Amino acid sequence: MEGAGLPDRGEIVLCTVREITPHGIYVDLDEYNNMNGFLHISEISTGWVRNIERVAKTQQKMVLKVIRAERSRREVDLSLRQVTNEEKRNKLIEWKQKERAITIMGMVKKKLQLDDIQFADIAAKMEKEYGSLYEALEVASKKGEKSLSVLEIPGAIAQEIVSAAREKISSPKYEVGAIVEVSSRVPDGIQRIKEALESATTASSTAEIRVTYVGAPRYRLRVVADDYKQADKVMNSALERIQEGVGKSGTFASKREMSRKYGGMA
Repeated sequence: MEGAGLPDRGEIVLCTVREITPHGIYVDLDEYNNMNGFLHISEISTGWVRNIERVAKTQQKMVLKVIRAERSRREVDLSLRQVTNEEKRNKLIEWKQKERAITIMGMVKKKLQLDDIQFADIAAKMEKEYGSLYEALEVASKKGEKSLSVLEIPGAIAQEIVSAAREKISSPKYEVGAIVEVSSRVPDGIQRIKEALESATTASSTAEIRVTYVGAPRYRLRVVADDYKQADKVMNSALERIQEGVGKSGTFASKREMSRKYGGMA
């Protein structure tokens, strides 16, 4: 929770660079009331850091991992080298979504002239029901006022929230992927594989399906849909079509890749 207590060990946090020294970088933890944090030079990279000032600038945002947090010190030790690209990407997306949600709700508050107590109550209900303010706005954009009716938010306020959400948030997309390995031993095997892959791209009329060449005999299959269940279902259907197309005279293997959610901000 923002501003509460200490972050947990291993937690990914967003920080703002405050001071750069020869031994490391002092930062403020944005989500913990600007608590002091320190990134030692040994935790910047797995290799030797020749010039620490090339790593970051004052006031720059950094995504770091908590490696030690002691209440008595009130300073958190952090790491950059232990943060994966995926963790960094997800944290930046989370931060951008949080900023967008605050902006949207601020518009609603100003237009309806809600007082601080009303506003805080509504925001708390939305966060409790949907996990985050942005997720609540995303659902409101997609499903309308009925998504807020269970929260006992007055109709006029719910209507304005939906209107603002639809103006600023587009519907998210879900992508699932797989690496497919196929081969065929028959004389027209290449043609059979080509037809099987083309058949996979027509497994759904509502989802986007793409096949790209990786390197013989490997191909990448991507499915993009409005929700994860739909994308997963279409992916299974597409894989079945490829396997059936290759038939018993060939070989087929597939390995699913990490799924992702993107979009959602207009």
